[in-house]
Amino acid sequence: MQTNIPLSDLPGWALPVIIVLTAVQLGVEIYALVVLFRTPVERLVFGKRWPWVLIILFVNLVGAIVFLATGRTAPVAIDPLAGPLPDAPTVSRAEHAVDVLYGASDDERTGGER
Repeated sequence: MQTNIPLSDLPGWALPVIIVLTAVQLGVEIYALVVLFRTPVERLVFGKRWPWVLIILFVNLVGAIVFLATGRTAPVAIDPLAGPLPDAPTVSRAEHAVDVLYGASDDERTGGER
């Protein structure tokens, strides 16, 4: 019984499908590795990179998808309004919120007067 089929015996549509699926698998794995090495270690589920490298490379497409879906924790959201107000005594919380959201400077807020 022959277990290997030569490429010449495959139907005409099978070779392009195999090439596309291989390209998709390699693309997803490379993307997952790039995301892995750009992600800070503190945000990784296992706390180290080497388990994820092994999972991505040896579990193939499924390993890359598992990493992209569950391998990272969400970044900590920082509330810019929770910090101290600027030094100007006339700045209210509402004006500070506008400054944070829209990037208004002191000159814009005071009308250009110093």
